[in-house]
Amino acid sequence: MPSYVILEKCDGCKALDKTACQYICPNDLMVLNKDTMKAYNREPELCWECYNCVKICPVDAIEVRGYADFVPMGATVSPMRGSDSIMWTVKFRNGNLKRFKFPIRTTEEGTAVPDGGYDEGEGDLNSPYLFTEPQSVEADFFKLNK
Repeated sequence: MPSYVILEKCDGCKALDKTACQYICPNDLMVLNKDTMKAYNREPELCWECYNCVKICPVDAIEVRGYADFVPMGATVSPMRGSDSIMWTVKFRNGNLKRFKFPIRTTEEGTAVPDGGYDEGEGDLNSPYLFTEPQSVEADFFKLNK
């Protein structure tokens, strides 16, 4: 389900030019209403459900309703960020809470290697191999005889 903003909690990131959710949304769906100084999802039907806005909101004003295969209908899902993990809290319709803790990436900003340190591979778009194969699977025997 797409994210939604709890207007009572949203402070518009203290009226900065761009809110945190606007900055992080890969589909540019989050906007700031200049009249109320509250953020909102302008086109929920186009939401990719990446939950970036949920995770970055400094006041926890953005929540999601999870899918039935993730949580039962009517439950809400919200994260609590730490320095090394995210604690997801699922609140069920009957009031019960469940928490799940997952580690987060600890790579310093700007130090990630986009190609994972692998060579360009064969560089042939018609090749049956993925970008880093066979090097990434450490199996040179997959190479076809040419």
